[in-house]
Amino acid sequence: MGIALTKDSIDLGIVVTDIDASLKFYRDTLGFKSAGDNPMPGGAHMWRLMCGTSMIKLLKFTPTPEAKPAKGGPGGGLGYRYWTITVSNIQEITDACAAAGYKVRVPVTELMPGTTISMVEDPDGNWVEFLTRG
Repeated sequence: MGIALTKDSIDLGIVVTDIDASLKFYRDTLGFKSAGDNPMPGGAHMWRLMCGTSMIKLLKFTPTPEAKPAKGGPGGGLGYRYWTITVSNIQEITDACAAAGYKVRVPVTELMPGTTISMVEDPDGNWVEFLTRG
């Protein structure tokens, strides 16, 4: 028996250090749409942003947790290392991230005919991959 989905996309929670910097990246630079915010148990506040039908949940804890994930993108450690957004304007969004001061870790690169990626680092060092096919 497999999973019985009730939604065709995922929700992703990202614990952040600086909510203003994270909102500037995800909402203002990438263009994710605000879906509200609310306090959460355990000293957190959640901001919900929509990326297509996927919900990106930015969580800011008070106090900020001290533990940091391993740096270095996919090769930097085990576990969740990056996530992918399929786009039609990969060069435009990569350039917009660079212009806003974000680190482009992998420039727009054709991996194989018809498949192009780039990877950008968010304010907390999490890597976001942009992918174009066809």
